[in-house]
Amino acid sequence: MPDMSASASLAMTHLVSLAKEIDEDKVTPGVLGFIVFAVMAVAVWALMKSMNRHMGRVDFPEHEEPGADAEGAAAGGGSEKRR
Repeated sequence: MPDMSASASLAMTHLVSLAKEIDEDKVTPGVLGFIVFAVMAVAVWALMKSMNRHMGRVDFPEHEEPGADAEGAAAGGGSEKRR
């Protein structure tokens, strides 16, 4: 089994070299980007909660299954269709 401390130190040296390559003049999202993202996440959460509440209030008539009419007609002996 390879020595894990050697591979960990090798990985750290690669990360340190990558950190040195970061340009100080590069634009990053920073705190403002995080705040905008957090506000958008809270807005999506609130919209989904509202949608869930509204969908719970929806009441619509359920239609009978097509097979239920055939069974009812056979049991009743009539061939009338109900509207």
